[in-house]
Amino acid sequence: MAQKDYYEALGISKDASPEDIKKSFRKLAVKYHPDRNQGNAAAEEKFKEINEAYAVLSDPEKRKKYDTFGSSDFHQQYSQEDIFRGFDFSGTFKDMGMGGGEDIFSRLFGGAFRRSGPGCRRSPQRGSDLSMEVTVAFREAAMGTEKLVAFRRNGVREELKVKIPAGVDNGSRVRIAGKGSEGENGGTSGDLFLEVKVAPDPVFTRDGGDLFVERNIRFSEACLGTALEVPTLEEPKRIKVPAGIQPGTKIRLKGCGVKAPGSNTKGDLYVKIGIHIPDGLNSSQKKLVEELAKAGL
Repeated sequence: MAQKDYYEALGISKDASPEDIKKSFRKLAVKYHPDRNQGNAAAEEKFKEINEAYAVLSDPEKRKKYDTFGSSDFHQQYSQEDIFRGFDFSGTFKDMGMGGGEDIFSRLFGGAFRRSGPGCRRSPQRGSDLSMEVTVAFREAAMGTEKLVAFRRNGVREELKVKIPAGVDNGSRVRIAGKGSEGENGGTSGDLFLEVKVAPDPVFTRDGGDLFVERNIRFSEACLGTALEVPTLEEPKRIKVPAGIQPGTKIRLKGCGVKAPGSNTKGDLYVKIGIHIPDGLNSSQKKLVEELAKAGL
């Protein structure tokens, strides 16, 4: 999420008084008001920006959280609807001799605007969702694991042990119900979403539910065939390599891959065969290779 500097938006310092904040906002609001800048998209965007800044900095509690946690963490806790909740649009612009507050904000902010002035019944509001990235090892992602995660919720640090289901991959999202921001007026809490990042593995690569591993054999083994021990996620397995195998051939081990989340169906493991070519030959090896060449091999 892009960083938002509300102080910069209003052209004030971080130690500005409430009076300074209001004075700067009023000046900018008049300058960029849509009624005075019809058809000017840049002015409209600036108008939205300064009103969002004022809605935060004019509220002591929201300003304190913004100053304490910074823009990124603040916006994980507050949605746009949260920012404007309780902000008296009509009263603000009426004091400035300008009308149309609610109509303007309904048009500019859409669903983020809710009437919440005196005498209006405030409906329950669901808390906003939170998200954070969690890194897991390759085998943990394939087999499933538990992780202790720390996050901020409504300005308070919390720790939670969460289950990472088997089969998650890069970009998977794990939902923790009810661990987002708390709701208001009896509304339910939002959810916490874990964005999974899987660390690479020195042995395996992965494509969906299938795993891939590479193994090199000698030229003689490729010609005559051999047996080969290969790793799997659980225990090594021994496979037969047929005589005459060609470089790049993949041998499939059915059901030795990764199972899909929420399922017992597993992908496959593919062993890609390579031929090892020595960097150098001693005299006897060279002689043998020359004999093979004469024999047409």
